[in-house]
Amino acid sequence: MAELLSIKNRFGIIGNHPMLNRGLEKAMQVAPTDISVLVVGESGVGKEFIPKIIHAESRRKHQPYIVVNCGAIPEGTIDSELFGHEKGAFTGATSTRKGYFEVADRGTIFLDEVGELPLPTQVRLLRVLESGEFMKVGSSQVQKTDVRIVAATNVNMMKAIEEGKFREDLYYRLNTVQIDIPPLRERKGDIHLLFRKFAIDFAEKYRMPELKLMPEAVEYLERYSFPGNVRQLRNLVEQMTVVEHEREIGTQKLSEYIPMHVQLPAVVNRVGSGSSQSDFGSEREIMYKILFDMRNDLNDLKALTSELIKNRNSQELNSQEKNLIDRIYSSESKGSAAAGSFLFFDSYSQDLQDSPALITRATGEDPHPTEDIVEIEETSQESLSLQNNERELILKALEKHNGRRNKAADELGISQRTLYRKIKQYNLDS
Repeated sequence: MAELLSIKNRFGIIGNHPMLNRGLEKAMQVAPTDISVLVVGESGVGKEFIPKIIHAESRRKHQPYIVVNCGAIPEGTIDSELFGHEKGAFTGATSTRKGYFEVADRGTIFLDEVGELPLPTQVRLLRVLESGEFMKVGSSQVQKTDVRIVAATNVNMMKAIEEGKFREDLYYRLNTVQIDIPPLRERKGDIHLLFRKFAIDFAEKYRMPELKLMPEAVEYLERYSFPGNVRQLRNLVEQMTVVEHEREIGTQKLSEYIPMHVQLPAVVNRVGSGSSQSDFGSEREIMYKILFDMRNDLNDLKALTSELIKNRNSQELNSQEKNLIDRIYSSESKGSAAAGSFLFFDSYSQDLQDSPALITRATGEDPHPTEDIVEIEETSQESLSLQNNERELILKALEKHNGRRNKAADELGISQRTLYRKIKQYNLDS
């Protein structure tokens, strides 16, 4: 515990969240070794402190420490920056240049935003990690280097691998040890501590009195989701230190800088190897809830208009009610937006059948309720009606765009994959 506190004081790290403490402890444990480390976390959480700690606590601490922002270097020059180049290797190469891996020999290289590396560079990096060998651009001579690599990313790496944007073998080579840094919205107890730290720093920097938060302002701040994480909070404190005349900040003044109505929902979007499935599940449950609400609203509208039609003889419909009925039931008014809604809902139908628990969480209803025969028959008739409408709409869209399926999919508001499946389902290939 004393060693952890010492590291925090040494590097100016504020906070007591268990996940943050665990990340710092892992950094200190792996520092004496030479294994590669991957730091994972959202943008602005402070990932850059971890490689500094690892380098400072390692046997390489007296050797070079180089930070490389992989996302800020153009793709055409990044190989030259990392591995160097020979004179005349490309236009503008007027002299031989050493790359970072040559300069940082026996030291540490921090590859920030490693997920942005182009694929050809990833191949070169993998060779360095596996054998310590590299070649300068324009050279055939193999050189050796002894470099400790610490990488960081805010990208969902497993998703990037699935999309072919990142090599799987390189990911597992970099990710010998993974350190996760939590977003600020999960560190509610640390928000006020960080605010006070930044307030003291900027008061000293600009030679102004220190900002202080009233109790209700602290609660207000802790309810905010901070999409920009610690970086956003730091910029907020700096701005208020310079602009505000009053040194005690209340809720009203704070709301001028971070209005509560523009908050992002505090949904955890963890990046890394084990989070993509849970993130997708959360988003899918929200989508199911929206779709079920839309279906219930549509059923209510149909019931209302059906009742109005039954009472047509006893009560004159006004023009607004008649327009509503025509808009719902007229075949001419069924445009691409409605078709897209039905087809989009259908694209999730198999998932719903496979996952009844999702229906329960999304709607609060039993996915297999006891129904009488009349309700089952009405549901079946409605389903057939929707299928007929889908088939007609798909045919019209294909005819309109002369069989071009990509244009037809855009017209219907669905993906080409869904359209192809529907064409096969309804035997529309001929």
